[in-house]
Amino acid sequence: MRTLSEVDPNLRIPGFVAGEDVCFYDVRQEPFRVYGVFYEKDRFRRMPEEVALSVSKNVHYLHSNTTGGRVRFVTDSPYVAVHMETDHVDRMPHFSMTGMSGLDLYADGRYCGTFVPPTDLEDGFENILDLPSAQLREMTIHMPLYTDVKTLKIGLKEGSQLLPPSPYAYDKPVVFYGHSITQGACASRPGNSYPNMLSRRLQIDHINLGFSGSAKAEPQMAEYIASLPMLAFVMDYDGNSPTREHLQSTHEPFFKIIREKNPELPVIFMTATNQARFFRDKELECRKDVIRRTYENALAAGDQHVYYLDGSKIYEGFDDATVEGCHANDLGFWLQANAVGALLQQIL
Repeated sequence: MRTLSEVDPNLRIPGFVAGEDVCFYDVRQEPFRVYGVFYEKDRFRRMPEEVALSVSKNVHYLHSNTTGGRVRFVTDSPYVAVHMETDHVDRMPHFSMTGMSGLDLYADGRYCGTFVPPTDLEDGFENILDLPSAQLREMTIHMPLYTDVKTLKIGLKEGSQLLPPSPYAYDKPVVFYGHSITQGACASRPGNSYPNMLSRRLQIDHINLGFSGSAKAEPQMAEYIASLPMLAFVMDYDGNSPTREHLQSTHEPFFKIIREKNPELPVIFMTATNQARFFRDKELECRKDVIRRTYENALAAGDQHVYYLDGSKIYEGFDDATVEGCHANDLGFWLQANAVGALLQQIL
């Protein structure tokens, strides 16, 4: 049986043939800088495994997905290759493999291409992207949104310069806590999740604590987040609260745990988008009232570091900002980046 890539060669995934001039480097070595994730035991993680286990089995399942993870460095290599090893590959019908398991390459803030995984990905892959010329460039590689990474190596031409990257504009990260859309579902590729967009746009470090279907505002999660050094905090788990009552019983207590340890931390309260298929009409408005009450109570208590973002307004005028009526597509993420980014710029 013929395949589509035989019918249309433009759809063929470029193969990787390691030439004699390629040198591979583990990203955990100098001068690479890894952001948004750290290495613990046998893989990169977004939070310590022990903490994830204390929150829930679902958070534990997802906590080592590398969404928000970035590798940064400077090189004049005419190409960049990757060698990635994994043992955790999920597949979904409405989510591209490039978003779930691919990696994106940006040079000096400009998109250069995606390291595309094979359709039969099981335990890792290699791929290579050529650059238009050999000159020093600031490189950022965005790691997969919904896949674990056990090993990541970068391949550069032998003899190329390899230097540390310039620092971000701020020494603390923005922390995002939320649901599957926060984690990155269903961006076509990692660089198009809205936290990753904002990281490049505002030159900020960030930590993505989005947990698909599993952000339930557990006290253990609040305590962990409260312990992190943060530039700002975006709180958007409305979409994972099973009921309005659950949201009402958790939203303000979750915020207060974080506020107690971070009295001047800017906090953005975000409500669900109006495309969320399970929040319609009255239910959506009731949930917005719960979140707005947390915001107004903080203001009434003299808190001048809180912000409210009505998510139901983000997609206004755009009926095609999701892949299936709920999860954002690239347009949806661009709209969210604009909305959250405007507040972050005001805060910064």
